[in-house]
Amino acid sequence: MSTTLTSQTRSLDELVSQFSVHRSTSPLPVEERVALTASPKFGTVFTDHMTRMTWTVDEGWHNRRVEPYGPLHMDPAAAVLHYGQEIFEGLKAYRHADGSVWSFRPEQNALRYALSARRLALPELPVDDFLGSVAALVRTDVDWVPSGEEASLYLRPFMIASEVFLGVRPTHEAEHLVIASPVGPYFDKGVHPVNIWISRDYARAGRGGTGEAKCGGNYAASLLPQQEAGKRGFDQVCFLDGGQTPALEELGGMNVFFVHDDGTVVTPALSGSILRGVTRSSIIQLLTDRGLTVREEHLTLDALRDGLEKGRIVEAFACGTAAVVTPIGRLADNDFDVTINNGESGTLTMDIRRELTDIQYGRRPDPHGWMTRLA
Repeated sequence: MSTTLTSQTRSLDELVSQFSVHRSTSPLPVEERVALTASPKFGTVFTDHMTRMTWTVDEGWHNRRVEPYGPLHMDPAAAVLHYGQEIFEGLKAYRHADGSVWSFRPEQNALRYALSARRLALPELPVDDFLGSVAALVRTDVDWVPSGEEASLYLRPFMIASEVFLGVRPTHEAEHLVIASPVGPYFDKGVHPVNIWISRDYARAGRGGTGEAKCGGNYAASLLPQQEAGKRGFDQVCFLDGGQTPALEELGGMNVFFVHDDGTVVTPALSGSILRGVTRSSIIQLLTDRGLTVREEHLTLDALRDGLEKGRIVEAFACGTAAVVTPIGRLADNDFDVTINNGESGTLTMDIRRELTDIQYGRRPDPHGWMTRLA
């Protein structure tokens, strides 16, 4: 367990105390809540409450509160609806065997949230307010945290430009909210290798753009190529950097890794257009702990294809908060189509996945102090 549990808990108590709690007068009946958390579907059911904070250019961040979950009353001229000034994060709360509830490296999500806000010209939320808003909601709706195999409470912090104004400039008003959804394993039928189409026709982001920020526009840009890949029989799309010598970047919402026959693991380097995945950085650390060499590099499509066709790349996987680690069984584009590891899950891929989830659920020690107790 985390060696800093006591100080973290005490600090969170202070941060949570800044949020006033206005409880719902019509929470979901216990029987319905129990049924929904027994076999939750990803992102379809939400808890009784949400956390909310308001920012104005004159007052800064204020009015910290937990309030009943419900529709947002938004003016049709709200800036977010016209200029896309919004960001979000994704993290989970895990129930351990003793009933306690923990989160995995939430301070890293808080730091990335601030970086995303800066890129979208939104007000940066202090790390303490991010952590306090997450913990306040989890403590209010703690009974919603499921306890099944790989079940968790998915937390979605997000920020929107709420000013009623149709001019093109940074907003003078913003709202930060956190909502929560009980979720089960990302894959209903268990973890299985996915097929990836490499897109040459579409780019997720460009140099100097918003690729490093976690904002809705990046995901919207991935939907059409994802749809077209689905028609070809593929599960996901891998995007290229758009350079003259195309290099891999990431999937629509996941980072990618390639395992070589000498044990070296390669992942595309952070270039300013790749999301700084919390799961990505954690996997790099776990692989390094095992004594493996991890290279973050400019991985050209030609080099990838050569490694695949000559059998030097023996495993591939994608990673992210929702699915944790997902093996890749096939990579293809218009010019090549290669099956990896006979289309089966790789040994290192599944070992790393097991190690990471064991840490998250408290089934093995947490040597890096990544877990923070929320409740």
